[in-house]
Amino acid sequence: MKPLLLSFALAAAVTGCATTTSPTGRTQYVGAVSQQQLNLLGAQAFTEAKAKTPQSTNAQQTGYVRCVVASLVRELPASWQSTGWETAVFVDKEPNAFALPGGKVGVNTGIFNVARNQDQLAAVIAHEIGHVVSRHHEERLTRQAGAQGVLQLVGALLGSRYGQGAADAAVQGGGVLAQTGFLLPGSRAQESEADVVGQQLMARAGFDPRQAVNLWQNMIAAGGNRPPQWLSTHPDPQSRLGELSTRSAGLMPAYQQALASGRKPHCG
Repeated sequence: MKPLLLSFALAAAVTGCATTTSPTGRTQYVGAVSQQQLNLLGAQAFTEAKAKTPQSTNAQQTGYVRCVVASLVRELPASWQSTGWETAVFVDKEPNAFALPGGKVGVNTGIFNVARNQDQLAAVIAHEIGHVVSRHHEERLTRQAGAQGVLQLVGALLGSRYGQGAADAAVQGGGVLAQTGFLLPGSRAQESEADVVGQQLMARAGFDPRQAVNLWQNMIAAGGNRPPQWLSTHPDPQSRLGELSTRSAGLMPAYQQALASGRKPHCG
């Protein structure tokens, strides 16, 4: 299967989907699932995460996270505020956090080793909330549904002409190409967009947007080897730091306005 042909096929797969504009003006292909279905999927994934991983019984930690989440959610549009956000703190040394459709936020205890104050924790959580409000989960599901449908079609066509071995090889090789050349670039775009949306959100909520830079410096220092940028779902760390730093200067007026309006969280 030639890469060019598969690229055209993948592009055709999403052409029939609905399009919308992301918070940063990027065209998105959505429509594979409804918001209700997304919320159900988010709730199911959150329930499974809580069943598999112990949750912290430290009231100070859980209260700290809830305070940061609540402060950020107050700055979301009314439709997102009414979701009914739920948080959980998982006992896991991996410095990670996530947010899911339906207003589910999970934070690992390991994040406290790199997010060393409330502003840095807000940077992490705001980034994850940015994925939700930017409809990244819906976009990802739509892309994956399109890619999977095309690969199955290609496999069937080749199998009818050249046999099952050719079909299997095409689907396997095509899956790798789809992952590296179609799905992952979208993921990097989403990560960059979540940085933008999250940093704007934290500034409006009264968290210092400059602390997003410090957070990622801590993340880099704590991290080990990482895959090449073209195989990663995250932007290059040094590029990310530069963009966060540049953007933070432009967000200082919003941050100062939040403070002047009394929106200064006292979470921990």
